[in-house]
Amino acid sequence: MGQILVTGGAGYIGAHTVKRLCAAGLETVVLDNLSTGHRDFARWGAFIQGDVTDADTLERVFSSRTIDAVIHFAAASQVGESVREPLRYYQNNVGGALALLSAMGRHGVNTLVFSSSCAVYGPPFDGLLTEEHPCAPLSPYARSKRMIETIMEDMARASGLRYVALRYFNAAGADPEAEVGERHNPETHLVPLVLQVALGQRQQLDIYGDDYPTPDGTAIRDYIHVQDLADAHILALKHLENGGASGPFNLGNGLGHSVQQVIEAAREITGKNIAVRMAPRRDGDSTRLVGDATRARAVLGWTPRYADIREILATAWSWHQKETRFTPPR
Repeated sequence: MGQILVTGGAGYIGAHTVKRLCAAGLETVVLDNLSTGHRDFARWGAFIQGDVTDADTLERVFSSRTIDAVIHFAAASQVGESVREPLRYYQNNVGGALALLSAMGRHGVNTLVFSSSCAVYGPPFDGLLTEEHPCAPLSPYARSKRMIETIMEDMARASGLRYVALRYFNAAGADPEAEVGERHNPETHLVPLVLQVALGQRQQLDIYGDDYPTPDGTAIRDYIHVQDLADAHILALKHLENGGASGPFNLGNGLGHSVQQVIEAAREITGKNIAVRMAPRRDGDSTRLVGDATRARAVLGWTPRYADIREILATAWSWHQKETRFTPPR
């Protein structure tokens, strides 16, 4: 395999994946506009600063490199923000995917691993969600992901595109070597927010909704270690390289943890008292999202190594403690 273009490779999941790709001996090219990514995360492989929505930038990348496959992470990803700014999400996420697919087509690149989301699923959310569960996204962010999946399905029939759509559940944790971790500005994800309170960087954690129909009233999510997600991308590339069929794959542990359970586990890991405050539910949030990853295990040979939420939190805690000791560059 020649070079692998990783869009959004300076972001949280992208950077972990690029590190794993390089460790596996694969040559990578990261394309990231650094709007939410970080230059110090793009330390593995080649780096190009640019926007995936810009056709000229993509043309230069594909013309100057020997790209054999693409992993597409680049996207805006905040559910609440997408509800407030839907047009931006469709322009950025769907527009970026269209520009990328067009450039791939012009240069004869037909292998794509796409960063999708479990948010493409619709209610009811009882039990474990399989890939056959109805898709009925609840937010513009989620609808943008499902639109891109549909476009890839159409392109596969029309032009021979070979793709894997990885439907993540909740990414969490950090590189066990603490070289890269979860850093967003502003921060919206539960695990880093909890740990920032433990570090004294925030006074308290807001819990958005304690009236969900769950045992403790807080929303339930399936947390999957970012390292396990990164490994799944390498397996997806190998699957396509070996002639495997295109389609979606869930990536999750199949274990649901409520917001309150994550907080209690963080208190145990950090030894800190984590103050909380109840707040109203956020638009677009689901009650429960827990995935069945049987297909990824059977077809891709994917076996997540981190199942215990405490193990996941421990790697994140190591990263965040290290992160407080320096001011990273943008």
